[in-house]
Amino acid sequence: MKQLLEEDGDDADYHERTAAFAVAVQAFHGHIADLLLWGGAEVGQCAPEELLSLREAVDSGSPALVGALLDGRIRDRYPASELTEMQDLARSWHEAGTEAELRRRTGSQDDLVCTRVQDDECYTVGELTLSGVTVRDGHGAILTALEELLGVRASCEELITRALDRDQDHAAWGRSAIVLAHRREQETWTAAETLRADADPARRLFGAELMRLFELFADSHEEEFSVLAVAALTDWSAEETDSAVLAEVLHGLGSYAGPHAEAALLAHAGHHDAGVRRAVAAGLGTGLDSTYLSDEAREALLVLMSDPDTDVRIAACLSVGAVGSGDLTLTDAMAALLDHPERRVQLVAVYGLALHNDERCVEGADRLGQPRPGFRNEEAGYLDAAWRYQWRRDHN
Repeated sequence: MKQLLEEDGDDADYHERTAAFAVAVQAFHGHIADLLLWGGAEVGQCAPEELLSLREAVDSGSPALVGALLDGRIRDRYPASELTEMQDLARSWHEAGTEAELRRRTGSQDDLVCTRVQDDECYTVGELTLSGVTVRDGHGAILTALEELLGVRASCEELITRALDRDQDHAAWGRSAIVLAHRREQETWTAAETLRADADPARRLFGAELMRLFELFADSHEEEFSVLAVAALTDWSAEETDSAVLAEVLHGLGSYAGPHAEAALLAHAGHHDAGVRRAVAAGLGTGLDSTYLSDEAREALLVLMSDPDTDVRIAACLSVGAVGSGDLTLTDAMAALLDHPERRVQLVAVYGLALHNDERCVEGADRLGQPRPGFRNEEAGYLDAAWRYQWRRDHN
């Protein structure tokens, strides 16, 4: 299946992906169905009898599976009355609680087996198995998605409660945050500010994510809520004591080009928590001028490219690569990462050098060879940058 997803598609491949989509849905593999949609599966060619019913998907508790069946190319198969019925079904699961409803349906008091699984490319959910019946606990996220589809406006507080029933990696958290941030109105902004002042770090974390998404979804940096978010996050970064919340606050400043945001990031470049340092590394060098780094940001990124944490090194290298200024000190630091023991660090070093038009990317790419089976999508983009540089070099 993964090989099929990674192959460059011709018409035959797309037919195969469409058939595989139907198989994935029938097997309740929402994550794979979601990937096949992104890979070009022509879902409209699937006959209704080839797919699960929407009721079965909602009962499964997998937001990815429900999302696959509600793809825009087949959504009109479901009348509004059925969508409303499915909304009510998702709400009943959510309000009862997944375990309680599963026990009610099975009539079992046996031990419950609980695991955490990837539901789509971005989010995880809990998976519960009882007496041979398995469901996922994504009904809150499914309910939010169906409400949006039907034009039902859940209150701000209800969406926040759904999110905070779970953690940041859960689909229910992510879906609520995205819906609220897209509302772009004073009520939601006030809620985010209230969360910022909460004593509970989990509530502050959700507030920080809301503010980050307010900035991220803005049409321009001059938009009202973007300006408010950057100002609030900048002030917040000087006050926050919880490392996870601080990292989210700094991620919110990463897409904004401005000296105050940069100063807020630089203040935490030597933070004890690797997650905070990753946020700093990812945020520096994202100014509007893609060839310019301030001296302070440049020095910080040089240090962060040698950080003990691998993910910090990767984030710093990607930021340096994006600047593309050809600075010899920066490119030498990236080239040193070609000898790092981890392949994923070598890959980003090749990528960064290629963006700087540095010849050393070619040797680095040659040493790494072709993308590894099962990792083509992750590795090809980095290696392709080196091969594109080589083509430019040889044809100019």
